[in-house]
Amino acid sequence: MNTIEEIASVLKQSESAVIFTHTRPDGDTIGSGMALHRALTFLGKKCEVVNDSAIPEKFSFLEGVKEIKRAPTLRADTYVAVDTSDIARLGQLSDVFSKGAARRTTVNIDHHISNPIYAKYNYVVETPSNCENILKVIRAMGVPIEGDVARFLLLGMVTDSGGFTHAGVAGDTLRAAALTADGGADVNTTYFETCCRQSKARALLYAEVISHLRFLLDDTLVIAFVTQKMLDRYGLMSYVTEGFVDFGLTIDGIEVSVCLLEVQTGKYKVSFRSRGKVNVSDVAKTFGGGGHVLASGCMLFGDYEEVCDKLRYAVWQHSGSV
Repeated sequence: MNTIEEIASVLKQSESAVIFTHTRPDGDTIGSGMALHRALTFLGKKCEVVNDSAIPEKFSFLEGVKEIKRAPTLRADTYVAVDTSDIARLGQLSDVFSKGAARRTTVNIDHHISNPIYAKYNYVVETPSNCENILKVIRAMGVPIEGDVARFLLLGMVTDSGGFTHAGVAGDTLRAAALTADGGADVNTTYFETCCRQSKARALLYAEVISHLRFLLDDTLVIAFVTQKMLDRYGLMSYVTEGFVDFGLTIDGIEVSVCLLEVQTGKYKVSFRSRGKVNVSDVAKTFGGGGHVLASGCMLFGDYEEVCDKLRYAVWQHSGSV
């Protein structure tokens, strides 16, 4: 793996860059991509941020989010993937990144322990948010942490840490957040817009999902289930379910919380959260996914009961693995 200084040097030597963010974007990938974009622009580089998905409306309170493109339009000499645990997480842009790698410099800046180190230059260090890694790179490039750079970095820190409440948040994260606040980022606004504010329809969906929780393994595993019919009933997109999985860990005795999001019939996006006794990165790897020890994800196929059985067995197998 490369050092922060090596990554910063590679980026400073580039003339242009396309910054890739992961499909079904969250605040950390958007914050990582846009903060790096602003830093490279400050240095006079041509760059753009791309994502294959629609950007959730809740992030529009930050000016610049609408600049994110669905595909590259810039013939850049450098491709940078941020907050992306593997190339497949780029979704429909996976092939673009892979094919472009043969004739471009590629950089991978991530915080997932399951990352296979897929670029020419890689900096992968597990932190509560990838924006903490991006902050280090930006500082190493000599760019001040202020204005849009600070605001986008704080976005990732707040959202991926659950408002600084997730396990693993310690002094380094809070010191990094303090730097963004000193640079003009608003902690109160960022937290409210991303972690609290919601529509009536989203509140009603949340209530329905929580009222049908399924408890397994002697009430140590809880599964929340969101169907396409539910989303259609409330006129919502799937990205509004971000954060649903966190509710389970507020329940006494629960060690692992899972949210199943029906992508299509027989196909589910699975999100895991662990209180600490179970390494859910290992659980996710069982199904071809990955992520962090306490927060991971994967895709699963089959009918609902079959998927629940698979999850129950996999979590039981890895109980006590941390």
